[in-house]
Amino acid sequence: MSTESRGLFELLPAIHRIRDAEIAARSGLQAGPLEELIAVIDSQVALLEENIEQSYDDLFIETCADWVTPYIGDVIGYQALHGNVPDVASPRAEVAHTIALRRRKGTAVVLEQLARDVTGWNARAVEFFRDLGWTQYMNHDRPDVHYSPDVRDGESLARIGSAFNTAQHTVEVRRIESNRGRFNIPNVGIFLWRLNAYPHTRSPALRAGPRRYLISPLGNPVRLYSLPRRPGLGYVTELSGPENVPEPLARRRMHDHLDRYYGLRATSGGDPDNSEPSVVLFVDDQEIPRDQVRICNLSDDGPGWAHVPQDGTYAIDPELGRVALPGDAGDPAEVLVTWHSGFSADLGGGEYERRISFSMQDTAPVRVPDDFPNLQDALDALGGSGLVEITDSGRYEETLAVAVAADAAIELRAANGRSPHLALTGPMTVTGETGSRFTLNGCLVSGDVLQAPAESSPGVANELSRLEIVHCTLVPGRSLDGEGNPVTPGAVSLALELPSVTVVITRSITGALRAVPESAVTISDSIVDATDIEGVAYAATDGEGAGAALTATASTVIGKIHAREFGTVSNCILLARLASPDTWNAPVWADRKQTGCVRFSFLPFDSIAPRRYRCQPDSADNARRLAPRFTTLTYGQPAYAQLSLSTADEIRRGADDESEMGAFHHLYAPQRDRNLRIRLREFLRVGLEAGLIYES
Repeated sequence: MSTESRGLFELLPAIHRIRDAEIAARSGLQAGPLEELIAVIDSQVALLEENIEQSYDDLFIETCADWVTPYIGDVIGYQALHGNVPDVASPRAEVAHTIALRRRKGTAVVLEQLARDVTGWNARAVEFFRDLGWTQYMNHDRPDVHYSPDVRDGESLARIGSAFNTAQHTVEVRRIESNRGRFNIPNVGIFLWRLNAYPHTRSPALRAGPRRYLISPLGNPVRLYSLPRRPGLGYVTELSGPENVPEPLARRRMHDHLDRYYGLRATSGGDPDNSEPSVVLFVDDQEIPRDQVRICNLSDDGPGWAHVPQDGTYAIDPELGRVALPGDAGDPAEVLVTWHSGFSADLGGGEYERRISFSMQDTAPVRVPDDFPNLQDALDALGGSGLVEITDSGRYEETLAVAVAADAAIELRAANGRSPHLALTGPMTVTGETGSRFTLNGCLVSGDVLQAPAESSPGVANELSRLEIVHCTLVPGRSLDGEGNPVTPGAVSLALELPSVTVVITRSITGALRAVPESAVTISDSIVDATDIEGVAYAATDGEGAGAALTATASTVIGKIHAREFGTVSNCILLARLASPDTWNAPVWADRKQTGCVRFSFLPFDSIAPRRYRCQPDSADNARRLAPRFTTLTYGQPAYAQLSLSTADEIRRGADDESEMGAFHHLYAPQRDRNLRIRLREFLRVGLEAGLIYES
């Protein structure tokens, strides 16, 4: 009995309480019937009091129950958004922001914050009348605005036409809502960045020569990105600047604003003055202070690089991703770089949140390099069952062999917030006994193939039951060269030579796949890239015959496909074309057409596939018009596999939930676009028009 009900029970006459206690004693009960009745009454009174308190809380959006949120929204005229868009503000937050933003309705700052809240992308609002050139009124002069740009101001010239344009323009009469016109008095542009900056913390640089290092772990040219500084707590009061959005770093801009982009301190031992740096250089475990760093062009110059730094200074080229050490530095040295790359989504592994994808949540891990310096020793120490966790973003050059015990599992994963590189010096083989499972999570794999051979050892069958690849990148083409091209175009990244194994690929990027017909492969939210649409992306181990049964959801496959059968292929882009000449019957080819289906997907019209439902193209005449257009299909580029805005709406909005087809379906980009347009109509002042302009 609670304290309140005990007090109520004590108010009863003593004779009733005595008799109630006697009844409880005779019956062997903890309390008598009267005392139990008082306890029931007390619990109902408590519920009534709680309901009254909640009724008061329901008057406020911050404390109301979830079911009350739409009713408060109706009171203020809130219009609900359409579509399921992840990582974007909840309806409660949307209504709360609507209440707060109504006070500043129609201002550019509100429109910018609205774009950030609704889409989850970085944004900047621009009032285009400020960029119009006209004869100034003497009582309202603008001395910093010049009709002709300053040809000596390199940064301003580089930003002409961007979200941070300062050059003046003549009037455009075309409507901004059609994404054609910009510069007019009533026009407001909402610039959006679809690419984000992904961190690489203390990532080992690849030695390219004496005192010359490449920042990319694969050795390809890489453009460094700026880490956007987040606005302070509360509502934004100023428009975003270049430091608040993710953009590729230019040499001149980084040189002029080095304190904005580089390092934690100006001099060794100084106080931190940049808590969110975009680039930090470490040599032999020592952070290089900002006053020893120079930004310059490190392009090829004969056998070496141009602009070798002087003694005591370190050179960084943010456009090529190169680092040059001074002549007085030790060589070779351990060079680590904290930097940021551009990409569209949390896919392929990286230092983003992926804890939910771990298959072994409560298993004590064997840590590398904490417990063992290399991966093979750690895998051997498991004895066929357990977890190996890589706790840094280092480079591991090994030839790995994984052996899983019967009815057991092994998971090899990068710790959350880490992105290690497995630079294989030979094939990585996975074998197991009956009922065994292996999971690879969060790793960048290059150099060789990941394979499940038919035999664990001569005469002993490999009985691996399940192979999972989650948030990984098996580099298409095995690796990249100094020009950013695949070293081995069309090379196989994953080879399955044993029957009766199930492979599950989730949120990953891989090269070509080979699998025997008796196995099964499931792909979701992933990219399979044969590096050429005429290459073989999916087939049997000989590269010609029918591969395993294929089930795919929201994935992009670049190259030809030959499968024994399809399960359900949904919301996918299967981009393939026959070579000339070609021995294949069709670019996408399933031997069994009586089972499975292809729905809400793009595949060549002449494909041999099971029944189709709402697929594109729907006729041979529309095949050319509806072909997907990508920003780039070169792995290693920031906008890799991203659909271009010029792609037909039948593809960009052709999934079963009206999102885009392909690997970035889970971003719900069309829904974000539509939701923002809904909100802009509500918050724009009368007479103004807004257009959405994608900066990346």
